[in-house]
Amino acid sequence: MLSEKVANIPPFYVMEVLERAQQLEEQGRSIIHLEIGEPDFPTANHICNAAKAAMCAGNTKYTHSQGLAELRQAIAKNYKDKFNVDISPEQIIISSGTSPAMLLLFLALINPEDEVIMSNPHYACYPNFVTTVGGVPDFIYTNENNGFMLQAKEVAAHINQRTKAILINSPSNPTGQVLPDATLRELAEAAGEVPIISDEIYQGLTYEGEDHTILEYTDNAFVLNGFSKLYAMTGWRLGYLIAPKEHVRTLQKIQQNLFISTNAFVQYAGIAALEGPQEQINEMVETYNKRRIYLIQRLREIGFEIKSEPKGAYYVLADARKFGEDSLELSRKILEDIGVAIAPGIDFGQGAEGHLRFSYANSLENIKEGMNRLGIYLKSI
Repeated sequence: MLSEKVANIPPFYVMEVLERAQQLEEQGRSIIHLEIGEPDFPTANHICNAAKAAMCAGNTKYTHSQGLAELRQAIAKNYKDKFNVDISPEQIIISSGTSPAMLLLFLALINPEDEVIMSNPHYACYPNFVTTVGGVPDFIYTNENNGFMLQAKEVAAHINQRTKAILINSPSNPTGQVLPDATLRELAEAAGEVPIISDEIYQGLTYEGEDHTILEYTDNAFVLNGFSKLYAMTGWRLGYLIAPKEHVRTLQKIQQNLFISTNAFVQYAGIAALEGPQEQINEMVETYNKRRIYLIQRLREIGFEIKSEPKGAYYVLADARKFGEDSLELSRKILEDIGVAIAPGIDFGQGAEGHLRFSYANSLENIKEGMNRLGIYLKSI
């Protein structure tokens, strides 16, 4: 009775681990959450107050389908200030999180059997978006020794008549790697006429190297970004898509039909996030970096292999094959036996099988407790 497209979609295992962990917590178990990619910081007060003020002022109606002009102007200014790139507010579509923006984009770009080049490992949901709209993920299995980064020569070799886009993600989920200036420049050159889709949702959470946007290197690109990670606004569901001008009208029409517009008062919160105080971001980055350094050290002491240290986001993808080849089964056993929730590598593609992804979006105290439990447990198996 169901469409084959949805009947065959795999689960998002990170969410399955989280939901099982929550069940165990309801039973009274103590659970250390290292599975979910969600900031443990609260949304800043000035952002919350802006949303409250907007609601109280009656800003609870539909907005322009592309989003509030003021928010789009603030986003364009942010990219200009950070990266010295010129973006028109008319190139921006505000969405209810980056996932709906991704859906809009793939619906606009992909015909049946069109291909999208992406790395393997990759964010868990990328291939599922592509296949759901009839496309085909074209995986490039990346090298663990250089942080699982896409290389321009390999990308160029994969481009063919069916290639519709090249998908990149920096800082990366699940690897935590940050694509350097030279690599982004080479990827833009290798892409040629093929557009690059750049998921920049972890932009700003960089601990080594520099932040970049693909728009510094090419105009033939679509950028996905939002407020969830940098501003600790996951539950607000506020994202955006930056597109070449010639594609905006098509994307707008899809938005009008599928989503109408994004929540009005949440958009006012986004304006406050961009234009208000940024001190909390500096605090978050400093705190995440301390956790990152500690977690990498402890994982290596326990026996995990990390060939290339993550430099951004808040993830460590660690080789766990010493303890088990089946990452899903290993993560389940660890959760059930000692109450430490970790994401299985297989969620991020076959290229990450045998690995576990650890999130350090949790307190240092909890991370230390999780590592203590894990160290004792893995010695016994």
